[in-house]
Amino acid sequence: MSMIYSVSFSKPASTVEEILGKPYKKIKIRLDTASSLEAKYFCEMFTEKQVFHKKMTEAEVAGFIENHAGITFKNAVLRTDEKEITYLANKKGKITKLEKKLKTENSPKSSGFGGSVTERLLSAGKKKNYLIREGNPVPFLVMTGVMTAEGKVISSKYDKFRQINRFLEFINDVLPEVMKNKKDGEPVRIADFGCGKSYLTFAVHYLLSEIRKVPCEIEGLDLKKDVIDYCNKIASDLKLEGIRFSTGDISEYSGEKAPDIVITLHACDTATDFALKYAVSKNAKAILSVPCCQHEVNTQLQKKENSVKDDALFPLLKWGIIREKFSSLVTDVLRGEYLENQGYSVQMLEFIDMEHTPKNILIRAVKRKNEIEKDSGKNVLADALGVNPEILKKD
Repeated sequence: MSMIYSVSFSKPASTVEEILGKPYKKIKIRLDTASSLEAKYFCEMFTEKQVFHKKMTEAEVAGFIENHAGITFKNAVLRTDEKEITYLANKKGKITKLEKKLKTENSPKSSGFGGSVTERLLSAGKKKNYLIREGNPVPFLVMTGVMTAEGKVISSKYDKFRQINRFLEFINDVLPEVMKNKKDGEPVRIADFGCGKSYLTFAVHYLLSEIRKVPCEIEGLDLKKDVIDYCNKIASDLKLEGIRFSTGDISEYSGEKAPDIVITLHACDTATDFALKYAVSKNAKAILSVPCCQHEVNTQLQKKENSVKDDALFPLLKWGIIREKFSSLVTDVLRGEYLENQGYSVQMLEFIDMEHTPKNILIRAVKRKNEIEKDSGKNVLADALGVNPEILKKD
């Protein structure tokens, strides 16, 4: 079978709960192209009021399709890079399989690039004026398996390459403001919270030290010691200066020197709030945050569900999946307002396409003045919803 890009299951059979353990109404599985792990598919499983997430390998997805398409779910639509396959089951259980070939760029009606979807993306990417360009081997990208030794982007890593460049654009845009009033030779200091395998941390170091020729001091922080050891080994092997990695909890971090830029990417739940508060307390000149897993407000709103049935708010709370999305938006709005109240100009930007990750909002904040506005700690939205998230709590 060709590469599976997505598959959706609907119209569950009466046996779905018996077979899968829960009364799922629909299931969506898609390729997570930003993942570097073996489990590179993201699965969402929907009941009437809840949604469950899990990671799956390609073999698990293929097995799930074989066991459930047209059987547990009477309708399933599978999409690959070559065709769309629809499985339909009638009342007697007979399964019909319909295939539709997808148009490719080298079809007679097209004048674009030929080849697979990934190859066409690679071809298009060569035309884009990326800060890191293909064809020039970048040591950290070679060592982490994104590039070959010749500087060619490995096709399965192209989305990671695109993500890195997209993030560097955000950093590059705020550098002029960050560099204001910097003395010659004074380094730009950056704290990267929840750095993980540090593709972006190394990328920022490369942007500053190799492309912009700006001295920098970068520290990556993560809870996982094995990940930090891995990152420190790469830095050591490449003999990189001005970059180090530490094991630690964001909520307890106190850093030796105040950072100019604070980065927090996919720090789970309130870890993002602790990072934002730290950045504000240190008067950071710029903040770039991609929040993740906003459970706190969702939990608080879930407790209110039974007490607001006569309230206009109730329709936003009664379905779990809607409440979850609503809570995520509310959380990020409150974070944005908090930063504005602390003297920052705030933008909400799209990091990467929704098809690659459901966590695609990037909060970019740049300090606009030295003094901090009076913040009463109250928030009209939070008060109206009856929630008290970490970002609004006084330390």
